[in-house]
Amino acid sequence: MIVKLDLEDTFGDIVRKTARAKDLSNAQLAVLASVDPVRVEQFARDAALPTEEEARDLAKALGLDPGRLADIAFARWRPAETPLPAHIGHQVNKPHPSNGYFVILEQQRLAAFVDPGGSVPNIVQTLKRSPVALNYILVTHKHADHIDGVPDLRKAFPDARIAVHRLDATALGDLANGAVNVDDGDSLPFGDGVIKVVHTPGHTDGSICFIYQSSAFTGDTLFAGSIGGIFGDRFGYDDLLEATKIKIFSLPDDTVVLPGHGPPSTIGQERAHNPFF
Repeated sequence: MIVKLDLEDTFGDIVRKTARAKDLSNAQLAVLASVDPVRVEQFARDAALPTEEEARDLAKALGLDPGRLADIAFARWRPAETPLPAHIGHQVNKPHPSNGYFVILEQQRLAAFVDPGGSVPNIVQTLKRSPVALNYILVTHKHADHIDGVPDLRKAFPDARIAVHRLDATALGDLANGAVNVDDGDSLPFGDGVIKVVHTPGHTDGSICFIYQSSAFTGDTLFAGSIGGIFGDRFGYDDLLEATKIKIFSLPDDTVVLPGHGPPSTIGQERAHNPFF
């Protein structure tokens, strides 16, 4: 399966979310970058394209890589389209446009699903058609577009265990009582291997990534060419960047990055092209 999606973040998205994370107004950013404040307002709304110089000056003011941000502004880069590993399936969750992922071990007749947002009939039908037992419902973070489908999916597969970080678990309501509260460095037995958990707070306090074999399910921590917005209470922008550098970018270059929004990428491509790093 090849997943064909646009990049989650535009140039304007990146400027806007980084300025917010650094507590900079558009006017303050304009002064720091020596860019016309009217232009900065337009960029933040995706109402205008920058010049090469403007893109690079804004990147410097925001602490981003100038060349990489300019490449995104002018659509000079996107991750290479490569097939997902055979045991991984993808769907765009509806009505929320977030990514949901199947991990299906056909020989062991086991499965996990990452981030069921919204309607779940396709998930249920796919798993029952396989047929496999749903071992885990893996939750990368608490936002509704990633967990709205958890109750219905758990109802269809009552033996499935919900794995979530304790700092985000309350968003699951009553289902939090029976959830597996995972934390940094934990491993979940799965088939003849394990699903590793790394805590990457910042987007939310309980944001986690799941690593299985050569794939990293990064939720809204890391996108192709960007990162998630900062909505944590205890943790913030610097925490997200540090956790990603230490815990995610330490993975091999060919590790597939499977984000909560936008197209897949690889660790190598993100090291080379993501303007935040």
